[in-house]
Order: sequence, then structure tokens, then C-alpha cells
Amino acid sequence: MRSEFGYAEEDQLGKPYNLKLLKRLYPYIKPYSGLFTASIGLVLMMTLLDLSLPYVTKIAIDRYIVPGFHAGPRHHTEKTGNRTRSYQIHGTDDNTREILSGYSDRLTEETPTGTITYESLRTFEKKDLRVIRRHDVIGLGICALILLGIAAASFTLNFFQVQLMEYIGQMIMHALRMNLFKKILNQTVSFFSTTPVGRLVTRSTNDIQNMHELFTSVVVVVFKDLFLLLGIAGVLIAINWRLALISFSVLPLVAYASFKFSNLARDVFRTLRIKLAEINTHFSESVAGIRIIQMFLHEKENFRRFERLNHDYYAAGMRQIRVFAVFMPVIEVLGAVAVAMIIYYGGSSTLDGTISLGALVAFISYMRMFFNPIRDVAEKYNIMQNAMASAERIFLILDRNDSHEPSFESDQTPITSEFRISRIAFNHVSFEYTKGEPVLEDVSFEVHNGETLAVVGPTGSGKTSLVNLIPRFYDPGSGVILINNMESQAINLVQLRSRIALVTQDPFLFSGTLYDNICWNSDGSRKLPLEEILELSQCRDWIERLPQGIQTRLTEGGKTLSSGERQLISIARAFAFNPDLVILDEATSYLDSQTEKRMQHALSNLMAKKTCIIIA
Repeated sequence: MRSEFGYAEEDQLGKPYNLKLLKRLYPYIKPYSGLFTASIGLVLMMTLLDLSLPYVTKIAIDRYIVPGFHAGPRHHTEKTGNRTRSYQIHGTDDNTREILSGYSDRLTEETPTGTITYESLRTFEKKDLRVIRRHDVIGLGICALILLGIAAASFTLNFFQVQLMEYIGQMIMHALRMNLFKKILNQTVSFFSTTPVGRLVTRSTNDIQNMHELFTSVVVVVFKDLFLLLGIAGVLIAINWRLALISFSVLPLVAYASFKFSNLARDVFRTLRIKLAEINTHFSESVAGIRIIQMFLHEKENFRRFERLNHDYYAAGMRQIRVFAVFMPVIEVLGAVAVAMIIYYGGSSTLDGTISLGALVAFISYMRMFFNPIRDVAEKYNIMQNAMASAERIFLILDRNDSHEPSFESDQTPITSEFRISRIAFNHVSFEYTKGEPVLEDVSFEVHNGETLAVVGPTGSGKTSLVNLIPRFYDPGSGVILINNMESQAINLVQLRSRIALVTQDPFLFSGTLYDNICWNSDGSRKLPLEEILELSQCRDWIERLPQGIQTRLTEGGKTLSSGERQLISIARAFAFNPDLVILDEATSYLDSQTEKRMQHALSNLMAKKTCIIIA
């Protein structure tokens, strides 16, 4: 498993280092460091409240239920053999003295106020006990109110802490997703030719969501659990350091189990990430090619392939469950062993009077609390391993350095009307997609402003590859492409593409309105009015017949329109872009003769006084 961290289509991953990945996430956390610190402060206060709960219980038992040696003025003496255990009575009011007068034969004279053995105390009538121990009942009421106050305070702090961390997590997730999407937008066309869409969808959705869970469910909880573990350890040592050391004897086994769990979990989560990306890829391909699948009766084989992928994902998920199902019971058993040792050794100490009953109860409560953070850390480690596996895949994309520079966002050069394409020249240009398999070899030509160049050749001869070099979808392997006597790679990419319009044989329309698909140039540089654009592109008549006209909404790809209508929309989009260079890539190859006449008229309008390159 460790020799290959990714499937063949993905970049291979080396040995994982969580710390390095967390350091790379730090720039996304840094803007919210103040809020993050505030959240940790809230967690610290919540931890202190959690630590106080068993101690309040200890006080209630030792001071008010079974007063013990360390309970102040009310105390008992624990004796063994012929020694007795007694309760000191503080009763100075008339009602108490009247009740005690009826039990004078059972009182001792160890103190001025009187004491009584616990065995004799059980013979008192219930109504008399309520009077004698009314101060203890009041004390218990105060302890109960304190516990309710702690619960209310903990609820309030937890509410604000969750709100704060959710805000931080959402903002970090937003920044991470935007950076990832920006990186994807800046990739070359070759990147999309070799990367499945489903994989990119997985990176931008599932993997980013896993990072959100890391920030909201793991980071601060780890601080809380760390504070809680240290606090519990300190309190246990303060109560009875010998019993604490006995309880801690199981911790080496806990550490070993956690180490083994971490090694197994990381590989499983990597496999889950890969399998999920494969499922998304296959699903998107199946939906996009559903007509071909159904036409060639490929449904059964396609279903079987998806079934295999789904089963692989299920198998990886079951491996995750098995790892987790072994680890959690191990922690539970070790926790039970620790509590058993406390009951045995602590109970013995209670019997011989070296530790109070309240301290023993608090010890057991603290020890059970001690293993809760360990179980919680295990669960959060489950999430963290999932997030780290996602982070690796996200950074594989963010670390790619084959995108065009400068990017659309980092480039601050404005699109100026002064830049015009007046001359294009290819000087001995060669190009290949795969090394050793040339598509273009030693191509040279020149086209000037207002001229039309026709590129004719058989299928696979490199016609489309040739025109894809002009807007720099790809860069040539050798030779030089000159734009206005400058190398195309030296020209600002945004400026270059702002002067080129491309009309392909199968134009792609996006979900949205017809207006959104036509008027794309958001900088406001459109020179022609919308009505004129629709008239010149031969779109006005059929768009006006639509119920909502130019505001008619399209599905993805414009599937509700005919091929000819999609072509005319792409021509209208080119008009709105106001280009210097028009590239027509077999723009009329799918059209019937009547629609082609309209297309030719629209193309004539578009090509007027512009440089054109036509592939036929």
C-alpha cells in the first residue's frame, strides 16, 4: 500500500507529513488568528468548567453527604476494628436541642455540640434527620445550583465558540476554494485534456469540505482535549498522587494503540479520496455521454464498471471502519482497566481512611473524563486523516507550475483599446502533444490586418492545433509566433485574448440567459448596441419568438437549442467581443443548407474588415 499512494492517473504522493501540510494551511488561518485565539480562550474557559464538575461533586459528598476528614467543621472519624465512625452535630437552635434531647443516650461528649455514630444516626426518624442535617441539605442545594450554573455557562461559551469557529472555517474554506478555482482557471488547455472533470469536482467540493471539518471540528477540539487531559492529570495528582500514578500506568498502551491507528488510517483515507474521484469522473462521463451509451447499448457494461468502482469505494470504506472499530474498543477496554484499578486501590484507601469517599468518586469521574478526550482525539484523528488526504490532493493542483502567467487576477495591466492585432506570423513552428509524435512541423505563414487565411486539410492534419497556438492555448515546441512583430509569449495574455474571437463547430453555451451567453465582456468595451449585434448575427428574429426573448434561460451546454441556433449565439458572442482576429473552426460543418445560408450571412458581417483564419 505504501509503495503507491495514488492511482495511475494521479500524481504519486510520497511519505505523508501532517506537520508540513498544516504549515501550508497556515496562510489561510493567519488572517483569522485573532478570532482563533479568542476561540481557544473560550475553549480554555469551557475546559475549566468541565474540570470543576467532579470537584463540586466531591465537595457535595465529603462536606454534606458523608462529611469526611477534609470537610472542615463537619467531620467524621473513620475507625477500624473496635473504632467507630461518627458524625458531628452543630445544633444550637432550640428545635435542634429539643430533638437531640430525645436521643441523648446515643450522643457522645467528644465535642461541646455533640457527636453520634453513623450507626446510631440511622435510627433517627426521617423528620428529625431532616432538621438535624438541614445545613447539609442547604449545602447540597447550593452545590446543585453551582452545577446548574456551570452547565448554563458552559452552554453559553460553547454557543459562541461554535459560532466563532464556524465563521472561521467557512471563511478559510471560501478562500481555499477560490484559490483552487483560480488555479484551475489559469491552467493550460493541456491540463484539462489529461485531467478528468470528476477529479476536479471532487477537489473543489468534497476535499474542500473535508478541510472545513478540519478547522471547525478538529483544530480547536484538539486544544480543548489537550487542556482537559493536562487539567485532569493535575487534579488527580493533587487529590492523590499515588492513585494517579496507578491510573496512568495504562497510558503507554494507549499511546501504542494510537500510533498503530494513525499509520493504518492515513493509507485508508488516501484510498477513499482516490476512489471517490474515480466515481465522480465516471459519473460525469456517463451523464455527458448518455446518448452514445444508449445508442450503442452500452448501459450494461457502463453499469458494471460503475459497480466495480462503487465496490472498491465500499471496500475502502469497510477497511476504514475495521481500523476504527478495533481502535475504539481498545481505548474503551483500557479505560475500564484504569477505572477498575482505581476502584480496587482507591476503595482500599477509602476503607482504611487515607482517602475520602468523595475523593474516590471524583477520581473515578475524572478518570472516565480522562479517556473521553482520548476517544475524542481518535474520532477527530479520523477526520484529520481524511482532511490531510484531501489536502494532499488539493495542493497537487495548487503546486502545479504549468499555468499561464500572469494569471487573470494577478495581472494588473488593463485592457486598452490601443492594442490591435495587425499582423500574425508563424516562423518555422513545430508542435507536439506527446513527445516524439509531432502534429505540426516547420510551419511558416503570415497574415495581415483585414486578410483572410484558409486552412484546409484532412482530419488529423493539425488544423485546430495550428489555430490553438495563436491564443496560446498551447505554446509551440519550437519556432516563433509573432503578433505585431512581437513574440506572442511576450504579449500580455489578457490583452492578446481580448482581441480574438473563436467560433467552433460545436460551440459551448453556459447555463444562464441568452443575454449572459452573448454579452460576456464585463469591462463594458462592447462597441455595438445589443439590437445591432442580434441583427448582424441573424439572431434577432428567432430570439424574439421565444417567450422570454433575450432573457430566456438555457440549460448547461444550451441543449434546448438546435445546433444552428447555438452557432448563431456563438457568432453574436464574437460580435459583442469586438475582435480584431476571428477564428472559424469548421463553424458550418453541422448545419443544414438553409441554416448555413443564415450562418454565412452572419459570418460575412462578422468578418467584415477583420483578420480571419478559417478552418475548412
